[in-house]
Amino acid sequence: MKEFLEDFKKQIIAGVGVAITAGSTLFLDVVKEKLGIIEEEPAAVEVVQEPAQPQEIIINIPEQKPVETKTVIIKEVEKKAPPKKTETEKRKDEGFDW
Repeated sequence: MKEFLEDFKKQIIAGVGVAITAGSTLFLDVVKEKLGIIEEEPAAVEVVQEPAQPQEIIINIPEQKPVETKTVIIKEVEKKAPPKKTETEKRKDEGFDW
């Protein structure tokens, strides 16, 4: 709670400082106006520029080379049938192994 009050006090002091600065600036402007020593702002000079014409852009694209084609030869090979199982091997597969 103590820190909150200290921070609050600092904020109030800062706000009062800003208000005093703004008030003194306004006061000085009024005094300068009454004495006639106000610095006149130079008249605004309007400069009109014509938009620049876009420059011609040239893009050179190199000549495309034809894609090299490769010949792929596919050789068909007949797959051999697996050898036929013997009667003993068939019984072993069925679970009759003595």
